[in-house]
Amino acid sequence: MMQFGMLQGAAKLQKVTQLLASLEKDLKESTLTSQQRVQTLLELRQHGTNPKDADPIYSKDGFEILMKYGVDGEIADVRRSALRCVANALLLNPNMRQVFVDTGYSGRLAEGLKCDASDDEMMASRILLFSSDRSTMDVEKLVNEHALGINLNYQISRHAAQFPESGKAALSQMDELALTDTLKLTYLVASRNAKAAEIFSPSFPHMFAILSRADIPAKPLDEVVGQLINCISVLDNEGGKVKQLEDGILFPATNENGIVDKLIKVLDKTISVYSPAELESRAIPLLYTLIVVCERAPNGPREHMKQLLLPESENRSQPIGKSDTLPSKLLETTKSPYSQLRILIFELMFVLSDRDAEALTKNIGYGYASGFLATRGMEVPKMGGEGESGGLNPEINPITGQRWSAEPQDAEPPMTREEKEKEAERLFVLFERARANGILNVENPVRVAQQEGRFEELSDSDDE
Repeated sequence: MMQFGMLQGAAKLQKVTQLLASLEKDLKESTLTSQQRVQTLLELRQHGTNPKDADPIYSKDGFEILMKYGVDGEIADVRRSALRCVANALLLNPNMRQVFVDTGYSGRLAEGLKCDASDDEMMASRILLFSSDRSTMDVEKLVNEHALGINLNYQISRHAAQFPESGKAALSQMDELALTDTLKLTYLVASRNAKAAEIFSPSFPHMFAILSRADIPAKPLDEVVGQLINCISVLDNEGGKVKQLEDGILFPATNENGIVDKLIKVLDKTISVYSPAELESRAIPLLYTLIVVCERAPNGPREHMKQLLLPESENRSQPIGKSDTLPSKLLETTKSPYSQLRILIFELMFVLSDRDAEALTKNIGYGYASGFLATRGMEVPKMGGEGESGGLNPEINPITGQRWSAEPQDAEPPMTREEKEKEAERLFVLFERARANGILNVENPVRVAQQEGRFEELSDSDDE
């Protein structure tokens, strides 16, 4: 790209005004060659990277001039250079988004998405995406009258062909940027249209093909993979009941567990690299998608998901949530203060437990299951006692999920009489303080024992 000296103040404003005036004149009289138009637009874009003293660009008249070149330019370089000026302005000054919508060029860009060059696809998708925010842009009109949904489907299918069935899939940087922006725009359209599943049903097989073949990036919910999962989650907003999403797409006969494995690998990496706060804002579509997939899964993939996501299959040598496995890391994440994340993790475990309260308690331990079941208004299974096991494994601590035989033994020497007295006194004081503060609303059991004559003085012997 040609470099231009960066001006400031009045000199910059004068230059920007001059460049736009020459473009406006060219529109009327064709005074510039194609190369001169490209050079003028590139220089204008360079000055527009800082909105200060670039007011003529950041105006309706400026946008009108740029968009005429952007949609009617005689060569690709002219169109792309003009649209980059507009995209840059929309990014740097959100107030310009309504200005763009008022120019009336949204429909032309939606129609222009039917193209075979990722450079053109990216600019059209990006401008429509930016201008949909804080504006009156009518997305439904773009779908109904300007083929936006059809053209997004076209681009998704075009990119799916770039991912080979075998071997390492490597998109060019431009292809990847374009597909990422197209998927973001697809998500936007789908989230605003009740008929999204019908509109984008042609893209379902292509989305899952890309998902199964794309590499998982270092930040697994970034780039193409993350945007695909966002789209899939919002398109299946009926909770696994979308007719267009055929089971043959989710669980292909050639590799029945392929999609399941890919989603779980993304989840495993996601839990490891994002903070709880990031997970709350970013992992919800992934968890929701896994729940939907589990609900629809036939026996084979469903059992496979249970093996990978439920702690029941672990050796239980540690309390549930304390090992380094994915199920334990998921349950440990439920201790974060983020409610939606916590609810969806428990919901996934519940679905994997066939929506059975006793099975859930067996799988994740009473300590984790009881709170979730209570919020669902479901009866918490009995932990056993009085000769009954309540259906739970008697060799497993129902609270922690750890094998009784694996629990640490108390290696400390027995308490002396003086230590016992101090501990009893400490507990008595704590209990009384909790009652006084309204935390507890029951009688201190030590006081009750004293009143009923059941309290015995400690023996003078430390052996008792």
